[in-house]
Amino acid sequence: TSVPQIMRDQIASRLAPLAPDVYEFADESHLHIGHAGNKGGGHYAILVVSNAFNGMNRVARQRQVQTLLQDLFTSKQIHALSILAQTPDEYFQAA
Repeated sequence: TSVPQIMRDQIASRLAPLAPDVYEFADESHLHIGHAGNKGGGHYAILVVSNAFNGMNRVARQRQVQTLLQDLFTSKQIHALSILAQTPDEYFQAA
């Protein structure tokens, strides 16, 4: 099992309390090789679609996700994370 696969599964596990309808993961680490300030950890992008985001603004949604993943940041498994957090209405309306 590769590091991106493990990280995808670890993030999914931590996001379980949000009961996401959609979860997508992308490893973008290859785009940041030699990136100044990166002392370990990957660069990832996730899409999370959940009813838990209903009534929350974009910043509150990002904070909710970051809080659930905090240990992966502090243990330097994640260096950078791009988060797109949407409600099902937002996601399926755009589809």
